[in-house]
Amino acid sequence: MTDVDAVVVGAGVVGLTTAISLAEAGLSTRIVSATPPPAATSVAAGAIWGPVRCGPPQRCLAWSRSALDVLSGLAADPDSGVHFVSGREVAAHHATPPDWLTLLPETRLLGPGDLPPGFVSGWAYTAPAMNMPVYLEYLLARYAALGGSVTVETVASLADVAAPVVVNCTGIGARDLVPDESVVPVRGQVVVVENPGISEFYLDHGDDGADYRYLFPHPDVVVLGGTAYEGASDMAPRPEVSDRILRDLTAVFPSLRDARVIAERVGLRPVRPTVRLEAESLSGGRLLWHNYGHGGAGVTLSWGCAAELTAGVLA
Repeated sequence: MTDVDAVVVGAGVVGLTTAISLAEAGLSTRIVSATPPPAATSVAAGAIWGPVRCGPPQRCLAWSRSALDVLSGLAADPDSGVHFVSGREVAAHHATPPDWLTLLPETRLLGPGDLPPGFVSGWAYTAPAMNMPVYLEYLLARYAALGGSVTVETVASLADVAAPVVVNCTGIGARDLVPDESVVPVRGQVVVVENPGISEFYLDHGDDGADYRYLFPHPDVVVLGGTAYEGASDMAPRPEVSDRILRDLTAVFPSLRDARVIAERVGLRPVRPTVRLEAESLSGGRLLWHNYGHGGAGVTLSWGCAAELTAGVLA
């Protein structure tokens, strides 16, 4: 048995947030991960608050509300990488605003004068956005200040992790590690460029296919996307996808034409019909908690899921 109360497996945004929640509740913890946090899928996220590609709807709404409260508070800390951003989602077909929009204080439906040519519906809102490399560094520092540590090692079996409580936050890794074939990779690719002065986000659903367009601005950079290739798991950026993203977004924001490309990132969203947040028994009276399958809403669901899991561990 280890000298900690809980071992969290996985160092993405869900794993880090869960470890912080457990540590702030008074438990001694450590994280083990096959990859260091800077290489986690989370770093490739857009990322703006919003429970997308996740379920079940009502539980996700409650978890999202928790994260909205936490992230709203973090926006006051310049070191967190969290800031509020306003913008619009538009669609070329008649689309209905998502239920979670009601959680945000500043929302409105777009009229014909607010929509780009060829678009027929849309909505505007203000929400927290995360510069993911900065946000992950913030979470790491917050965890380290609590005495937490991250060890890079491969876990072959969750049942073999020696701790009273084992927490599975392995994201897409759960497909093989659990194993759970209901977790499906949905490949995302983004291009990060220097910000030429853009301050509002933009999300075009297109035809709701695998290729769509979004832009999330941060103080120094802009994240451009994106893709949702179900079942694809290749991790090298595809040049033709980056070219398409740059071409599409430059058509909407001409100021991007001369923006310097800083990075191309790829991540695999761990999409599952429902988030798996539940415990099962291990030998020797130990507990294994699962916390994975957050789809495209890892940041959005992370604090709510972590709080519910922590309450279950302490019960």
